[in-house]
Amino acid sequence: MELVCLDLEGVLVPEIWINFAKKTGIKALEATTRDIPDYDVLMTQRLNILREHNLGLPDIQEVIADMGPLPGAKEFVEWVRTHFQLIILSDTFYEFAHPLMQQLGWPTIFCHKLEVDDKGMITHYKLRQPDQKREAVKSLHQLNFRVIAAGDSYNDTTMLGEADHGFLFDAPANVIAEFPQFQAIHGYDALKEAIRGVSQRNIPA
Repeated sequence: MELVCLDLEGVLVPEIWINFAKKTGIKALEATTRDIPDYDVLMTQRLNILREHNLGLPDIQEVIADMGPLPGAKEFVEWVRTHFQLIILSDTFYEFAHPLMQQLGWPTIFCHKLEVDDKGMITHYKLRQPDQKREAVKSLHQLNFRVIAAGDSYNDTTMLGEADHGFLFDAPANVIAEFPQFQAIHGYDALKEAIRGVSQRNIPA
C-alpha cells in the first residue's frame, strides 16, 4: 500500500509564527525551520522572546483563529485522501493545529505538545520524539507502506530522504540549493502530477 506524508506549515497552511510575528510586530519571531535548521535552537529562541514580551498560548491561538488553509490546500488534501492514506507530519503543536485540522477536514496529524502554566504562558515543549518525521516514515516502512512525502523546510529533509519518493514543495531558494537531490515542485497541480508520476497505482488526473 502507498501512503502520502505531508508537512503542514508552508505546505497546507501559512506559517503560524510568521503570522504571529506580523501581528505582534516582533520581527525575530519570523524565523522558521526554513531559516534555522536546529529545531531546539529555534524553539528556545521563540520561548525566550515570548517570555520577554509576556505573550502566551492564548495570544498565539487568537492569531491562528483568523488563519485558514492556503488557497487550494483543502481541495488538494481531499484529492490525496481520495487516492491514498494521508498523514501530516509536522513540528507544530496540537494546541496550534486543532482549528487548522478542522478546516482541512480532520486529516491525521503527528506533531508535538506544549507545556502551559495556569496563566497561559508556554513553559516548555515536548517533542513526540527526536527527528519524528523521519522516524514516522521508518515505522511506516516497517508496516510495509510505500511512502511519498512532501515538505518545504530543513526539518523536512530527513523525512524526504527516508521516503520512497520525496519532493520539496514551494520551498525557499536556500533549501532547494542545499538539497538538489529532491525535486522542487511549485503549486498543488504540479505536486499532484509528481505524486501520480511516482505512484505504482493508476491514479486518474
